[in-house]
Amino acid sequence: MTTRRREFLAGTVALGASGLVGAGALAFGKTPKSAGKGAADEAIEVSPVEDLMREHGVLKRVLLVYEEGLRRLDAKQEVPLKALRDGAMIVRSFIEDYHGKLEEDYLFPRFKKANKLVDLVDVLLEQHRGGRQLTTVVLEVCNEKALKADTDRHALRESLRHFVRMFSAHEAREDTVLFPAFREIASANEYDSLGEEFEEKEHQLFGRDGFEEIVARVATIEKTLGIYDLAQFTPQG
Repeated sequence: MTTRRREFLAGTVALGASGLVGAGALAFGKTPKSAGKGAADEAIEVSPVEDLMREHGVLKRVLLVYEEGLRRLDAKQEVPLKALRDGAMIVRSFIEDYHGKLEEDYLFPRFKKANKLVDLVDVLLEQHRGGRQLTTVVLEVCNEKALKADTDRHALRESLRHFVRMFSAHEAREDTVLFPAFREIASANEYDSLGEEFEEKEHQLFGRDGFEEIVARVATIEKTLGIYDLAQFTPQG
């Protein structure tokens, strides 16, 4: 069965004449599209909040790429310009122009209308603007000609450092405060329909397998930097 961006397989167990929905479906509080007798698998739609958090996972991996670039800059080692530029291009297209726009168009206005977490939303929005400015700097100076100047190396180092620091806190606050609260201010129908709308926009911009392709691009960058193997992050001894 083809794996779709917003679907996963949840097992079901048939008991007697009726099928019981597995715990995976109940975890999302969703009713399966069909619950036929003896159904072995059921496709369950992923909530819009979980979708946004998956996209945060992409951002976290790019932040690790930036941190590796910073480590090499500080150690005066060879700077992985292409890797950093490729990471910044993913941030620009997938995180800022897509993920960030979803938050700005669909989440932030609803919080302001409900007069809930308004101060937090204002800070998050300002950080979106600041992040775009930092990404522009990274894209401008990530080339051999620019980095020959000390001022450009300093600009790259500071832009990466500020971006990592700001968005590590930014996405953590969204995951633990903003996103959980969004479920409380959106009606059930509105909440469900947003998942479909997010999916349509993603397909328009990146194709049907857009998320998987973005993850693969990040993995390629990680491999070129030697930070793909997860085991290397485990403390030894």
